[in-house]
Amino acid sequence: MGPDMEQGTTHGTSHGAPAPEFSRLVVADRMPRDEVVEEIAATEAERRALAARFELEAIDRLEATVRLRRTGGDMVRVTGELRADVVQTCVVTLEPVRNAVAERFEALFAPESLVPEDGDEVEIDFDAAALDEDVPEAMDRGRIDIGELVAQHLSLALDPYPRAPGVALPDAGEEEAPADAKPNPFAVLERLKRPH
Repeated sequence: MGPDMEQGTTHGTSHGAPAPEFSRLVVADRMPRDEVVEEIAATEAERRALAARFELEAIDRLEATVRLRRTGGDMVRVTGELRADVVQTCVVTLEPVRNAVAERFEALFAPESLVPEDGDEVEIDFDAAALDEDVPEAMDRGRIDIGELVAQHLSLALDPYPRAPGVALPDAGEEEAPADAKPNPFAVLERLKRPH
């Protein structure tokens, strides 16, 4: 853990919300002018807590390489790659499904005073080239939680319809029931048991 990063604590954020399950705080003021590279990995307890948050059966591994670079004065651009091994639930058979996740991500952070709140119109003299038309996120008291950023991007990268190997979702027109018939939740499982 670099000198500019500190492990998250359980006291929560400045907005009264509970602390994130996987918190790694980078203090922007302590960052050097050169690019900072952080290698972070979730502990077993953090992975269990994140699995509960994302309704996963398990997260066996979650690690990331995160790069931070000052840009446009007080702003910080964060880029990274996360790697995770997760266990989801098949949407058809309810069996455990193991998936490997690899995702690149990018975000821009600025001090809270420079980020307009919803509905506010504040003119900010940003360097458009440095911004690449990104809307910056507000730092929390000058800190960037790269652990929570990784967790959010893991959530976005998860397969929304995980399926066990060889299992397909039933065709929309397959064995169509009358319009007024009640859906049978066991019909899909019954079709899977039939020999092919």
